[in-house]
Amino acid sequence: MATSKQGGKSAGGNAQKSGGGSSTGGPAKRGFAAMDENQQREIASKGGQAAHQKGTAHEFDSEEARRAGQKGGEAVSRNREHMADIGRKGGESRQSASRAAAAAGGAGNASGGDKGGRQGGKE
Repeated sequence: MATSKQGGKSAGGNAQKSGGGSSTGGPAKRGFAAMDENQQREIASKGGQAAHQKGTAHEFDSEEARRAGQKGGEAVSRNREHMADIGRKGGESRQSASRAAAAAGGAGNASGGDKGGRQGGKE
């Protein structure tokens, strides 16, 4: 009887945990991860302020920040599919802006506006 009682408790507990995180397929979030974004920011901010007061906070100098940004850019650019998506979105945006400008300016400027939109970055 005690075994089934424990089994019932653990099964009920697991069902609740997996039910809370079923959309992600993992267990329900707990602790810091379960807090809303504003609470997390407040706590993280206090930690950062304390580190600065204590003198142990890390501050990037411009060279270190440049290297970190470069590493991030290299990592992103390795993903060819992502880069293709970025380029496609930029082209679509530029094309729609060019078409809107051509429509506002009249039909005579449509081809000139389109040509300028494609070559604008090279000049």
